[in-house]
Amino acid sequence: MTVSSVPPSPQPSASPVGGREPTILATSGGHRGWGARTMVEFDALVHHAVDLSGAHGRRPRVMYVGTAIGDAEHFAARMAEAARVAGFDLVPLNLFPRPNFDDVEGAVLEQDVIWVMGGSVANLLAVWRVHGLGDIMRRAWQSGVVLSGVSAGSICWFEGGTTDSFGPELRPVTDALGFLPYGNGVHYDSDPGRRPLVHDLVANGTLPTTHCTDDGVGLVYRGTELVEAVAEVSGKGAYVVTRGGDGAVEERLEPRRLPGVG
Repeated sequence: MTVSSVPPSPQPSASPVGGREPTILATSGGHRGWGARTMVEFDALVHHAVDLSGAHGRRPRVMYVGTAIGDAEHFAARMAEAARVAGFDLVPLNLFPRPNFDDVEGAVLEQDVIWVMGGSVANLLAVWRVHGLGDIMRRAWQSGVVLSGVSAGSICWFEGGTTDSFGPELRPVTDALGFLPYGNGVHYDSDPGRRPLVHDLVANGTLPTTHCTDDGVGLVYRGTELVEAVAEVSGKGAYVVTRGGDGAVEERLEPRRLPGVG
């Protein structure tokens, strides 16, 4: 199956600002441990998010959002070091114990890329709603800021997906932000429970058509249309799972291999 054969969906109602089309890069990857100089290194998917933003002739502005891991300071520090080595200007958006910006929306809209860390998507959604961050992210998306992230930072942009937010047994989450009118399946090859649960949830109508990624794979959306699957690891796949008859039908998308970094 090719990306061009995936049926398009309605585009967002707001017009992009400055000619930048609303863009999301939803991934099961993006960084790896123990780079040449740092404990965390940005892999090709993070660099691709920056490329999609069109930031040229200056240091790209990237906002790191660690809500899903409780704004863990040690990991924010590692991400800042990874950004320094990559040549990005990175700022964290913290919501614990309180927002670290007087004007959260202004800070978000100044960015080229928002990168949302994995962790608990259920906790992320609850905290974002308390602070009105979902509406802010929607306005950023419609203005052309690239929204991206890994795992929970992927699921959050969709209607929902599968999560271990509630305990070791995977469960559905169905109240995500819904910018993209699909379900999302992350870690499709590394967690053996994800694929069968996605199939069950699509078959019984709990999730709509669901787009899934193996580890190291990302999906690029312009507006709400899936336009490309990309990978930072060879041999991995992306998948579209649709309802068919009494079950679910899975079709594989072959990602484009991104150039390596470092």
